[in-house]
Amino acid sequence: MGKVIIDGKSYEFEGNPYLLQFALDNGIEIPYFCYHPAMSIPTNCRMCLVETGMPVINRETKQPEFDEQGNPKIMWGRKPSTACNTPLADGMHVKTHKTSKIVEKAQKGVLEFMLINHPLDCPICDQAGECPLQINTYKYGPEGSRFELEKVHKPKRIHLGPRVVLDAERCINCTRCVRFTEEISKSNQLTIISRGDKNFPAAAPGLVFDDPYSMNVIDICPVGALTSEAFRFKARVWEMNYTPSICTSCANNCAVDIWVRDNQVMRLTPRENPAVNQYWMCDEGRLNIQWLNENRISGAKAKGDTPVTFEDALNGIKNLLTQHKGKILFIGSAFASVENQYALKQFANAFGGNDIFYVKHEDITFGDNFLKKNDITPNTAGAELIGFKAISLEDLTEKVQKAEVIYILEDDRTAESLSKYASHKIFIVHGYNYVRGYEQFTYLLPAATHTEQNGVFINCNQVPQVALMARQIKRMTPEMWMSLPKSRLDAGGQLTDNWRNPDHIIDCLPSWMFFSYMLPNNKELHYQNHLEIFNKIKSKLPIIKDLRLPKRQRKEVFKMSQLEFAQK
Repeated sequence: MGKVIIDGKSYEFEGNPYLLQFALDNGIEIPYFCYHPAMSIPTNCRMCLVETGMPVINRETKQPEFDEQGNPKIMWGRKPSTACNTPLADGMHVKTHKTSKIVEKAQKGVLEFMLINHPLDCPICDQAGECPLQINTYKYGPEGSRFELEKVHKPKRIHLGPRVVLDAERCINCTRCVRFTEEISKSNQLTIISRGDKNFPAAAPGLVFDDPYSMNVIDICPVGALTSEAFRFKARVWEMNYTPSICTSCANNCAVDIWVRDNQVMRLTPRENPAVNQYWMCDEGRLNIQWLNENRISGAKAKGDTPVTFEDALNGIKNLLTQHKGKILFIGSAFASVENQYALKQFANAFGGNDIFYVKHEDITFGDNFLKKNDITPNTAGAELIGFKAISLEDLTEKVQKAEVIYILEDDRTAESLSKYASHKIFIVHGYNYVRGYEQFTYLLPAATHTEQNGVFINCNQVPQVALMARQIKRMTPEMWMSLPKSRLDAGGQLTDNWRNPDHIIDCLPSWMFFSYMLPNNKELHYQNHLEIFNKIKSKLPIIKDLRLPKRQRKEVFKMSQLEFAQK
């Protein structure tokens, strides 16, 4: 095991790590722009400069030499080194900007050079508030600019492709975007064109940047040169809350942050998870947010699109199920969380439903050899572990024709396909969005999506993750308020938001709460709050035994149960 001394503090290391990544892993801040841990190291930006040196070894004794104060003599390099491509060596000494005036001056010079032709348009830049160049300039840059001449102008508002817009004047030529297309997505659709202070990234003449992972270059761009066509000028990053969650567009379950303003999902961005998606996500998953905001079922509905109270709807459903006990077809869902799947199984058992079926939804044109999977549901693995039986839509149709009551959990696609039978069957549906023929459903219950509840999802590689509640619903319980993350890039802005549209707050509940309400005396279903059902499924499924909710989710500070509070 080797030892390195950084700013006078000793650290141990194993293997052959590079200095910058080792420093970042140990909480030592060294500014950088072009480096990315998943890609090659070009040393373009020169921002991660440090001083490095090795102890002076006496040639005769082969022992380190010491000065009069007893400190080892260090032979420092002739000039600063780039930390990103400097391998650690046993006994190495390092000075960062904190202890070296040379490094501090060099970093100021690098930033001043970058800013010579950089436009001063932070107030209108989408990257403002989360821009590494902006942040590092405040931290390490010069107090002002000595450049008072006209800046070099480059093309602006270039649509590189259908999803990415380039403002070339902002580019600092870090080449992250080019390296992404060469090394990660392997589309090779971007390169640097022109020379000197005129160069910027571009696609080949006559071609468009339509890489299915193209929007990842927006995330890794250290300035505002590459922006999203869909999100451009829609919201400032400090106006939004962000919540760690998952993408539910396919069975890979990429780890993401959900960004919310005025209870509307504004964007999804990938979150690092080496076991699932590394640092990336596909464009289709990133843009699949419209269904979360629009056409949502809010409040319970009876046949004919008649609004009813939750109490009347649930009592009516319970009476119908009691009358037709043993003649009910329960249809589960690979879209639902493990909690809701487990609760449906216990609920179905109470009404004689021993077999629960679910439809596999696959799109053979969607998957690839990277992150996208043909299975476009997020929790097929969970459904299988709970004991649901996969069935084709054709075979399910035959069972529907023989059953008296059809109970569908959180599968809008299947509900729409079977809606033609709803006119002469009893249909009870937990849904996210209105589908064609929903007016014929006997009862329609508004199910919370993964953004409106805490829930466990297991991906196609058997990796479990927790999707955290990202936005408010009308029947917020104390536990929900406690668990709702309030992460913001500008925490001080929370009390000054001007967006308060009540229509954006959906009247829905997690499906397990509906089941608990209908069978309050059933020991398998009477959960006081999400923590109880979460712990229950942990005891049943070894695959999730090590999952933990964030501390704020585990804190029980309320006397009234979550279910009782939601009924108020």
